[in-house]
Amino acid sequence: MNQLIYSDFAQSCLQDLIDLQDEFKSEYDIEWYENWFYNQSTGLLTFSTGEEEINFKYLSVGTFSRQTNTWKWSWDNENTLPTIKEEIITVKDFGYQSEFSKLTDGYFESSEEEAWEFTAITAKLTNSIGVYRPISEHLLVFMVLLEFVDKETAQNIKDKYIKCGTHEYGRRAFICNHLNTRAKAGFEESFETYENMELEEDDDFQAWCDKCEQVRQKEGGWNDNSMAFADIRLVCESCYFEIKELNLGYK
Repeated sequence: MNQLIYSDFAQSCLQDLIDLQDEFKSEYDIEWYENWFYNQSTGLLTFSTGEEEINFKYLSVGTFSRQTNTWKWSWDNENTLPTIKEEIITVKDFGYQSEFSKLTDGYFESSEEEAWEFTAITAKLTNSIGVYRPISEHLLVFMVLLEFVDKETAQNIKDKYIKCGTHEYGRRAFICNHLNTRAKAGFEESFETYENMELEEDDDFQAWCDKCEQVRQKEGGWNDNSMAFADIRLVCESCYFEIKELNLGYK
């Protein structure tokens, strides 16, 4: 890595970030809000005070540990969901093209100052509107904000996710009451699915068992009788695919 060229580039990005952050804070006044919450599944960072809230689409840049003085890029972190790290590959690709090893190595000794450099570079390469680092004592999470999300759109996104006792939080899925993770019952679904697939706005994961399919066929489709027999319930996406794998050997 050409250290001089990299240092000049990183410092240039940091200066650009100062100007960018000033504009961001001036427009959105995020410091007025009392609470913050980010959700990997929805990809939303939410600031709120009482009933007032503001939302942004975000990407996780990486984490810096104050205990071990190490940096880990989000694309190298298996605990970071694809939703918030796929676009960070742009930074890695740029690192390879420019021969900047700090942008291509996934995990290494570093400093908090360098973590801000990495965040500034990411903001530059992803055309972000601002950055944020939630308050934390030991593990610092650095993120870039891609765009403002209006309240209605944010709520529509949040409505497609549920809390799960097993998997914490995930996209909603609908299954008949006969399907579970313990015994095979057959698996029919409204369209072919795979985990983490992108869905159209009006689509949801939907599945039912062989007995439900028999009733559905007998009734000529979904009606009050077939729906009553299915007794549809809500699960998260991870539960859905665990059930699918059990029934079909799908991975």
